[in-house]
Amino acid sequence: MKHVVIGAHLERGDVEPLADAIPVADLWLSGMPIDDAQPLGDRELLLRVARTRAALLDRATFIAIRYGFTAYGEGDAAAKCVAHIDRWRRVLREYRGMVEMTLKVAAETPRTRPDRHDFESGAAYIRALHDATRAAEVAPEFRTAVDESLAPLAVKHRWSARDTASLEFAALVRLQSVAAVNDAGAALKRNFPFVPFLLSGPWPLEVFADDHE
Repeated sequence: MKHVVIGAHLERGDVEPLADAIPVADLWLSGMPIDDAQPLGDRELLLRVARTRAALLDRATFIAIRYGFTAYGEGDAAAKCVAHIDRWRRVLREYRGMVEMTLKVAAETPRTRPDRHDFESGAAYIRALHDATRAAEVAPEFRTAVDESLAPLAVKHRWSARDTASLEFAALVRLQSVAAVNDAGAALKRNFPFVPFLLSGPWPLEVFADDHE
């Protein structure tokens, strides 16, 4: 049977009966069974996966699997995930009871995305795109306020440039800190009404799912 895989979990009870539990070594994948002919871009399927994903996060911490990952049974799932098992196990144990919150903010001065046709090689274009992305920055006073109000509520946090027009602050927080993070976000909205940003979450582990020892 074909499954759309939603996440990686520490315990079988973190998955069932909300989704099918697929064993991979001593961990479990949450999966939603679908027909082979089912388009992965079908809106109804996307909504079902989103609802299940939210319900799973209410149950326990898990690692998000990028949408579109499918598996045909236990053997196929194990073969596709074998390289990740040790890291997943460690992250799921270390970050049990934690979720991610993200704040995406528009860059103060968006950088122009380089035109591929202006470069003789793909490598030169990729370098220019990387430089333009890294050059994006937010208002210093807003970034300082985020670092002073949100960062102390997080177990881990990091800033990253997602594109040439925005940056993202990702925070790994304990479940009991989510309300405080939202309150801090509301204060930022009041104090910086002209800075466009979006605070969202809680989310399953994604940014911090690749953490190494």
